[in-house]
Amino acid sequence: MIPVLKVITPGFYSTIQDQGRRGFQHVGVPVSGALDRNGYLLANALVGNTPGAACLEIIGSGPELEVTGSTVRVALVGSGGGLDIGGRDGPPVPSGQTARLTKGETVRARLGGDAFCSYLAIEAGFDVPLCLGSRSTYTRAGFGGFAGRPLRAGDMLHGYADDAAVRGEVTFSEPRNLALDQAIRVVLGPQDEYFTTAAIEEFLHGTYTITPASDRMGFRLAGPLLPHQDDYNIVSDGIVAGSIQVPGSKLPIVLMADAQTTGGYPKIATVISADLPALAVRGSSRTVRFQMVSREEAETIRRAEHRRLMNFIRDIRPARSTGISLEALYHQNLIDGVVDAKA
Repeated sequence: MIPVLKVITPGFYSTIQDQGRRGFQHVGVPVSGALDRNGYLLANALVGNTPGAACLEIIGSGPELEVTGSTVRVALVGSGGGLDIGGRDGPPVPSGQTARLTKGETVRARLGGDAFCSYLAIEAGFDVPLCLGSRSTYTRAGFGGFAGRPLRAGDMLHGYADDAAVRGEVTFSEPRNLALDQAIRVVLGPQDEYFTTAAIEEFLHGTYTITPASDRMGFRLAGPLLPHQDDYNIVSDGIVAGSIQVPGSKLPIVLMADAQTTGGYPKIATVISADLPALAVRGSSRTVRFQMVSREEAETIRRAEHRRLMNFIRDIRPARSTGISLEALYHQNLIDGVVDAKA
């Protein structure tokens, strides 16, 4: 394990996440993993990691970190904001662009106001122990990630590389579209028959607001009430990320990455997997509208979204230089090929 970053301030809620812990829901272990799967994949792609590498998921204010390794390459993916690098002149490194940092430098993730969560990746990924096949943090049970909890001041983060190669930095060819106004598409059920016809219509045509009581387990929505036909209790059955439960309050809860594995409230609909990232980036006070699609349409949309994401990654390009990099010059042979002008 190679120490690469020391936590100076942890930010509001920063945890190690990866693609999730799959295959254990039958014994009550949630999947966890990145809330915004697309942002996580894009951050890893920028620094050249494989898709399963562990990143920092940042919710609220961003952390400040000190480089303890020789060099480390980082990238922040979220919305707006960027990386403030202590001791360097010039503007912050924008979100969606890599930067190579040297030992002793500090970096603060300065987040924009649009995205609920952002992702900080380092080249080669964070090195934390595997727990049930994943490096994701599940804080409610206190396992996975970094000691099963959010970061704290003084924590030492480890990586797999002690020195990031000198090379050109990269960025995306265009800004990422967070689709903050897009309707979130759902497949009705599996217990939509528990709701009145009027409730279904209200659900599909009303506008909801994400409340401050939302977290990685679920987004609680405020808006039109959804009356049940009769009772609102069912025999507990399976839960997946995107399940929309409606308890006795008659207000929907969209279950997210840290959702429990079973639940006893009827589920009016399920957010399609392609639209979960578009929901995950919306924080408190953001609005949500729902649109019904069929299961077949959901599968077609998911394949198209995967192609779009892969094309976005293939279009990563060299970042525009903001000036002379002394760090890069120190690693170059600047006199190679010099000849005697009098010869």
